[in-house]
Formats: sequence, C-alpha cells, structure tokens
Amino acid sequence: MRLQETLKALMTGATVLLASVAAGALAQEYPARAIRVVTSPAGGGNDFPARIIARAMSGPLGQQVVVDNRPTNLLADIVAKSAPDGYTLLVTGSAHWLGPLLEKVTYDPIGDFAAISLLDRSPTILVVHPSLPVKSVKQMIAFAKARPGGLNVAVGGVGTSNYMAAILFNHMAGVNLVRIPYKGTGPAMTAVMSGEVEAMFATPSGAAPHMKSGRLRGLATG
Repeated sequence: MRLQETLKALMTGATVLLASVAAGALAQEYPARAIRVVTSPAGGGNDFPARIIARAMSGPLGQQVVVDNRPTNLLADIVAKSAPDGYTLLVTGSAHWLGPLLEKVTYDPIGDFAAISLLDRSPTILVVHPSLPVKSVKQMIAFAKARPGGLNVAVGGVGTSNYMAAILFNHMAGVNLVRIPYKGTGPAMTAVMSGEVEAMFATPSGAAPHMKSGRLRGLATG
C-alpha cells in the first residue's frame, strides 16, 4: 500500500463528545446552569466542532454552553475529575484512547467516560512552511533524507492524530522528522506558520484558511 493510502486508512481523525460517568440519572431540572465543554487549544481540530456543538446546544437547552480550551494532555484528566453531573463535557479525538497507550495517565479512557456522540471525521493534511523548498511528498522525503534529523514536525500532544501521522510517515518513508510537542494543534500550527517548525500533519478545518492565505503550503491529504 502506498504511503498516502496508508496514512488515509489509519489517520482519519474522529472527534467525539464525552462526559464523565454519572453515578445516577441526571436531575429532572437539568440543565439548571451553564455547561462547560472542555477541548484542546483554540484553532485546533477539536476546537471547531466544540464551538459548533456549543452553539447548537445552548438554544434547545436554554443555558449558556461555554467552550473551555485547555492543553491537549490535560483534557481527559480535567473531565474525569469533574463532578459526574453532566455539566462538564469533553470534545476530544484520538489522543483520548492512544495517549494512555504511550504514557501513564490517572484515568481510564473508557471506564471513566460515557460516549455521547461522534461529532466529526476528517482526513490529515501534510503542511509545511512556505520557505521550505518542497512542493510534493516525494520532494519532502528526498529533502528529509538529505538532512537526517534536520527537519522538525509540530505535534499537538502524545497520541493525537498528527503525532501518530508523524510516526507513520517516518517509518514508511524512511526519514527522521523530529517531533516537537506543543500544548495543542492550534499552538503547533502557529509554530509552523512562524517558521519555528518546518512541517505538521494538520486537519482541514485548521489548515485551510492558512493555506489559502499563503502562510502554509499543503503537500498531500490522506
């Protein structure tokens, strides 16, 4: 299977809405106050669906639904430790399940949460800073092979789709892009646009405006 096909098969991101597991049924007057939706930093792939669902929920529920942006590696822990009363929800992606496989966490990604809905599925786009002299994946691989360990790729946290895509790309292309972690995909993308880091595997919703403005160059989607 070609590199692009494999990335497409394995790295299609899913965004889900979760809540901490409740001990009993919610009170009949729910919701009686504002609801908090915890998600990754502003501008990231999970931030967009979180804001859409917050707006969509506030009207029918008759309460304010507030998006609370936090570092990606803290999201699940914050919600797991919240009261199981339905007032703190989590919008997250692959990092929720893959992160605990790669580093120790204080919560059970399955047992401590109740799934509410699948919100979004999206492909992954390889983007680079416009100053990088590559315009295709083939050129990117050749450029990276000529500079082992000399190119950096921004990632939004351990277990995120862009983190796993970077690992797969290195393995399948035989290169060594150095993963540089940030607090979320939003800060990671800002780093690429500033030239601090050369590349990133991003989501279409986050990358498209910056590709259109010329601040990022897209090489491939998968």
